[in-house]
Amino acid sequence: MYVAWGPAGALAWGPAPAVTFDPGALASYARQHYGAKAGRAVESWQAMLAQAAGLDEQEQLRMVNGFWNNALIGGEDISIWGQVDYWATPLQSLAKGAGDCEDYVIGKYFSLLHLGVAPEKLRFVYVRARIGSQSIAHMVLGYYPQPQAEPLVLDSLIDRIQPAHNRPDLTPVFSFNAQGVYVPGGRRSSVDGIGRWRDLLSRMRSEGFQP
Repeated sequence: MYVAWGPAGALAWGPAPAVTFDPGALASYARQHYGAKAGRAVESWQAMLAQAAGLDEQEQLRMVNGFWNNALIGGEDISIWGQVDYWATPLQSLAKGAGDCEDYVIGKYFSLLHLGVAPEKLRFVYVRARIGSQSIAHMVLGYYPQPQAEPLVLDSLIDRIQPAHNRPDLTPVFSFNAQGVYVPGGRRSSVDGIGRWRDLLSRMRSEGFQP
């Protein structure tokens, strides 16, 4: 049952406020702070976004998911950043060419917002992922095409985008987006309580994003 993933909401959605940025300024910032390789990676990201602009959302999901799954090598924050849990900005992840599960989701989330996908359709979803005999903490991006719809799952572990009922290996714990934090069976609470989210947005703004 995908009910544990929760519905996205009960009301119809209006136009989406896009995440805006100046492509040239972002690439310049990346080159200045992270090096020429980072600048080229950011330009590749922007080229993908330009190609995806105006396409239907299903195709945008496919392109964004494929780009980020190929752009980063999966790793642990402690080895990438020297911290136990660090949420990298999209520029930082592209500069490193590596990230943990949250970093893939961050890149996909803000890419889709930039393309105009309604923020209510997207959620960061913390899950327990069953891999062999182990159950590990993991994060995926949930896409809800309609307010009461079953979500599609964008995952760094599996390239194919699948509906939640096809991912029995994932057990949702809680989810969040810019509108709030959602716990299965509970009430929505403010996302402001997630300090790493606030810190992420602050660092993105300093890089030239307007999330």
